[in-house]
Amino acid sequence: MPRKISFINYKGGVGKTSLIVNVGAALAQAGKRVLLIDLDAQSNSSLWLMRFERWNPLLKQDTGHLYTIFTGANRLKDCVIRDVVAGNSEGKNALHGLDLVPTTFSLVDLEETGETEGEAPPYMLFQQQLAEIEDDYDFILFDCPPNVLTASRCGLFCSHEIYVPVNPDILSLIGFTLLADKLKQFQQESACHRSSSMAPPVQIEGAIFNAIKANLDVTSAKLRIQVRMNQLKGKGVVSNAVRIFKSQVRDAVIVPRSVTLGLPVCLIGAKEQGTGNTVQDDYRSVALEIIDNEASVKASRESCVASGLSPTF
Repeated sequence: MPRKISFINYKGGVGKTSLIVNVGAALAQAGKRVLLIDLDAQSNSSLWLMRFERWNPLLKQDTGHLYTIFTGANRLKDCVIRDVVAGNSEGKNALHGLDLVPTTFSLVDLEETGETEGEAPPYMLFQQQLAEIEDDYDFILFDCPPNVLTASRCGLFCSHEIYVPVNPDILSLIGFTLLADKLKQFQQESACHRSSSMAPPVQIEGAIFNAIKANLDVTSAKLRIQVRMNQLKGKGVVSNAVRIFKSQVRDAVIVPRSVTLGLPVCLIGAKEQGTGNTVQDDYRSVALEIIDNEASVKASRESCVASGLSPTF
């Protein structure tokens, strides 16, 4: 079974897309099979990995992107772009093992239709179709918008873990707190759709400091997040093993350049990045922490199941 992970913060602008794209690429470079599902109608992950030239035609198509599974035009398996990161002009893939389910601006329409009384909610359809392909992967990553509305709920309902990208500012702390509140509300609303064979409801497993300016001391910011985590323990939305990642990602000019090139940072040559430790190493370090975190996440969830308690209620 793959590890299914949502990246989300209720505050936008924390560098979520740069984090999930580059961590996903680092996982693929580590030999993992990775599927990134873009649940954010802004389509930033899709635009980054496909580049505008490949993504733009999707706007005029009724197939091949996430929203079409909700119209019945496609199944999720038909929307997967294998080895999405294109290579040279001969068609050689630059990175194997990183697949994408792209989205377009039309995903906004899903929020307008929302959930209809008497019908299964969209996240149930999404979960059923994801089950058809999930065993092809080691990791499934959900790029969620900064809310817990219809699209985000698709990822959260299916996830085993949540990681929250944060910046060292008070707004990130507020966003973390709002996420916890909205997550608990969603868990309560969706409980009737969760069968006994499914994993327990998802919890927040960690916070990752991202886009840190040079020479900035983040000690006090980390302390504020840790205090909030401790306050939320036992309330069902934060794991007992929740932690702030030891790894953190610096702010670097190579990141926006890699967007322009349509490549993850790990594929930008070392010559461009310079010598010594780089932001590429930061993303790799975060990916390794996620891999190493599997045992503690599994133990925490097994504890919930053994005790007969839902982590939410």
